[in-house]
Formats: sequence, C-alpha cells, structure tokens
Amino acid sequence: MLVVASGAHYEPPLREAIHALKYDGTPDLAGPLTPLLLDAWQSMSQTIGILVPVPLHARRLRERGYNQSELLSRRLSARCGIPVEAGLLRRVRYTRQQAQLPGSERKHNVQGAFAAAPEAQNKHIALVDDVFTSGSTLVECAKALLSAGAASVCALTLARA
Repeated sequence: MLVVASGAHYEPPLREAIHALKYDGTPDLAGPLTPLLLDAWQSMSQTIGILVPVPLHARRLRERGYNQSELLSRRLSARCGIPVEAGLLRRVRYTRQQAQLPGSERKHNVQGAFAAAPEAQNKHIALVDDVFTSGSTLVECAKALLSAGAASVCALTLARA
C-alpha cells in the first residue's frame, strides 16, 4: 500500500492555481504552492531520503516547457533539505493526460509507463506530484521504483481529490 500525504483538498481556489501551474504556463506558482507540500512532508511518518518528481514524457515536457512536479520538488528540497533525484524515474511511454480520463481508464493508461534507474536500490523515496486523484500514476511510479530495489516509496502531493 502506498502512503500518500497531501497538503489540501483539490477544490477552489487551489484547483485553479494548480491548473494554472500545469496548463497555463505559470511555473512561478510553484513557489506560493510549496508550503502545501511542506505541510504534507511534515505530516508524513515515513522515512524519506530523496525526493523524486513524477516525470513527464519528453514529448509532454517539450509541449509544456517544464515539469511542474520537478519545480515543486526543487522548491520543497530548498525548504526541507531533502535532495531531489529527478533522473531516478522516467516516463518511457507517452500516455494520455490522466485528467482527461474517467477513473476506470486511468490505471490502464499508465501501466508500464515508468522505468526506474538501478540507483533507486536501497533508497527511501518520496514521489512528488501535484494532485492525488485515483492514485494510478503514483502507484505505477512506486512499482517501477520498488522493482528497481527501492527500500521504500511514499508520495507527497499538493492536493487530494
């Protein structure tokens, strides 16, 4: 079971701020949103040695210009001192955006979409993402990291739907 801590509920006005961060080209919103991740981190009882942002596929990264999860991870790292290892996990298959899919399709959409580097072995990892909805993306990321030998995986998100 994946333990997930979220800073707040995914409702207005936070929902609109996260949407703007993700889709409206406003990466500067990562700064004012970081305290929510800090709250989630402080509530987490799991051991965390590194932060790993949920990766975007290279195509989506080119479209968006930045990975909001990596921006949030780096801001959180600056506040709590836990290092970020963004290259530990990568998205190996392009997928449709989870937000555009009904819950019943989300799990299938991300199956096998992630691969972890061997350097994940024996590490205590916290995945960082913006929103926890169905959990499908975070679970698939955790599976990849655990398959690569991670000692433990938990997750921190800004908000929970």
